[in-house]
Amino acid sequence: MAIVRIREGEAFEQAFRRFKKACEKSGILSELKKREHFEKPSVRKKKKSLSARKRALKKGRRPV
Repeated sequence: MAIVRIREGEAFEQAFRRFKKACEKSGILSELKKREHFEKPSVRKKKKSLSARKRALKKGRRPV
């Protein structure tokens, strides 16, 4: 849960920007998008293996 305390004399826009940054940092939005629709375990497993494959390809391309 992201909590932002408004400082004395702080504009709402500035506090709102800090709140959005705190939400992004804590991963609230990505978690919300993940839970928006039900995903079957088989689909989740396929996505996970696909992302692992992409990571391995990226790692292999990088010069040492």
